[in-house]
Amino acid sequence: MNAIPFLDVRDGGPVAHATARVDAAAALRKACLGAAAPVGRVCLPPIDRIAANWLKRSASAYRAELERIVAILGFPGAMTLNMSYLFACTTQAYADERGRPRLRRTLDWPFHGLGRAVEIAWQSGAAGEYYNATWPGAVGVLSAMAPGRFCAAINQAPMKRRTQGALGFAYDAALNLRDAFSSEGGWPPDHLLRYAFENCANFDEAVDCIAGAPLARPTLFTLAGVRRGEMALIERTEREARVLRGPIIVVNDWQEPQPGWQARMSYENNVSRKAAMRAVAPDAPRFSWVREPVLNRLTRLAVEMCSVGAGDFAARGYECPYVKGQPTPATQDFCLRAATPTALAA
Repeated sequence: MNAIPFLDVRDGGPVAHATARVDAAAALRKACLGAAAPVGRVCLPPIDRIAANWLKRSASAYRAELERIVAILGFPGAMTLNMSYLFACTTQAYADERGRPRLRRTLDWPFHGLGRAVEIAWQSGAAGEYYNATWPGAVGVLSAMAPGRFCAAINQAPMKRRTQGALGFAYDAALNLRDAFSSEGGWPPDHLLRYAFENCANFDEAVDCIAGAPLARPTLFTLAGVRRGEMALIERTEREARVLRGPIIVVNDWQEPQPGWQARMSYENNVSRKAAMRAVAPDAPRFSWVREPVLNRLTRLAVEMCSVGAGDFAARGYECPYVKGQPTPATQDFCLRAATPTALAA
């Protein structure tokens, strides 16, 4: 198993990351597309243009940066893959045996290669530094930790439904995609989370920022701060927010299911993942909780985070297939506090 690369890109951010890792980004694109690569060469350029035009109408502060990265990488799909969205995840905000707020999260995505290709970027902004579990060419933040401030993760929210049953699923999915691309002035969720890491000095500022900004599509944000009890789930639609404070387990549904919305994954799957996380002890060994049903064929990444003091950040990549009931990581564990990582030249 390969070690997870660690890059110090405090000077240059994702642009410096992409510049240093062009070959890795190209290999990741090839792995994600798989057998569909020939089709991708034809289909991706027009989708890239649609995504780029939408990004110009969004509230993102990182449009110019992403355009630079697309030019640096020089292959179709760089824009589209940035605008794609995670399929399912499991997140838990909890207090450890010493009362410190912590996050556990898995990221599930249908793209192959993401588990082997994950990298840790050491980034910075006006409010301070943070560690981001990411990929070369990516602009936003999905899972990150800022020492002394907060850590956070994104889950995909349930799907808006206008029709009933499986026959209307594709229709509703198409309408949701149309609405997302026709919206103006909303933040891409992962761009908003990055903005919070770069500009919010503490947990409360981050909660207010994420709860108040217009958003491009419904999203679930989970945050943990540094003081006892600083944990929150922010359930977002495009213009509204519901903030739930305290320990919480997040899957891919509202905490209180709402009519007109369909949970990602099945109701039974979401319930079983919540139950599995509820049974994990606060002092459980690192990544011992990554077991079925939290672990599945789409699991690509597991992260544990705590922002208290110097911070605690661990990551592990996964790929399918895996032995049923016995997780087989695709990478060595990255542990920020277990050993000081050596940054690759950016």
